[in-house]
Amino acid sequence: MRFTPDELKRLAVPALIMLALLGAGWFVVQWSGGALAEAKRALAAAQGERRENTERLARIAEEEREVKQKLDVYRRLRQLNILGEERRLEWADAITRIRTQRELLDLRYRVERQQLLYSAVGKPANVDIFASTMKVDLALLHEEDLLRFLADLRESGNAYYQVKRCSLQRIGQAGSGATIAPRLRAECDIDLLTIIDRAAKR
Repeated sequence: MRFTPDELKRLAVPALIMLALLGAGWFVVQWSGGALAEAKRALAAAQGERRENTERLARIAEEEREVKQKLDVYRRLRQLNILGEERRLEWADAITRIRTQRELLDLRYRVERQQLLYSAVGKPANVDIFASTMKVDLALLHEEDLLRFLADLRESGNAYYQVKRCSLQRIGQAGSGATIAPRLRAECDIDLLTIIDRAAKR
């Protein structure tokens, strides 16, 4: 098909417009491809940052949970009066009070020197667990007196008492009439536990 010069003149403007539109289309395609790649990079960066923030929040939540657990343990130990130096005067007062309240006829005891049971490595310093063994010798009317004595010790709140050993021995017959005499003798070894945090003493 051949065009006359007149027809070519009339087609020149539309052809130029078509070429301009093709060039503009190519530019838009190139620009949108670059913008899409940039958007993908930004999305990947945002997703990475979000993952990091989520992991950071999870770590913070875990640390908060651990701190709460440790605070709960610390409060419980405080309630048991197990933290800090041993309280020998309070122990003596508790036994005197129990002896009087329970009307124990014969109760003797001695507390041995404090011994290190365990040293837990920690930061910034170790935590040491000590035991002072209390040797108790008491006369009993019946077995329940021993159980009440041990329960009273635990409830005195002056230490954490751990019974290591108790032995019972019959020493007499049941009293007759108005005479009240002990029938049993108990010998017990009881550990009074204390925990010392070396870091807290600094």
